[in-house]
Order: sequence, then C-alpha cells, then structure tokens
Amino acid sequence: MADSITKDMTFGELIKKHPKAGPVLAGYGLHCIGCHIATIETLEQGARAHGLNDTDIGKMLSDLNAVAG
Repeated sequence: MADSITKDMTFGELIKKHPKAGPVLAGYGLHCIGCHIATIETLEQGARAHGLNDTDIGKMLSDLNAVAG
C-alpha cells in the first residue's frame, strides 16, 4: 500500500492527508494536532514520548489505516 500510514510519517503529514485521523490519535492520548512539534515529529516519536509501546503503536497504525481506507 503506497499510501498507507506508517510510523515514519509526521503528524502534520498524516492530518493533511487524512483529517479524520485526529480522533484516532486522541483515542491513544495523542492530542498532537495543534502542537508545533507535530510538523516535524513522526508518529512513532510522538507515540513513544507519550508512553506507547510497540504493540500500542502497531494497533494505532492499524486503526489509522482503517480510518484512512
């Protein structure tokens, strides 16, 4: 999937491509949409900074890709 959401995307890139991803991120405790670091921080960096582990990150990416269709 060339357009799939990966842990290496920035929050800014994700929200620009998939605006409906915001609630999924919030569900994982990531309220990064308005944060100035979101333009340069990857999903993995932000998730780890908020205490998510590999399993949580994998589930989050799966949920994000489901919303993105």
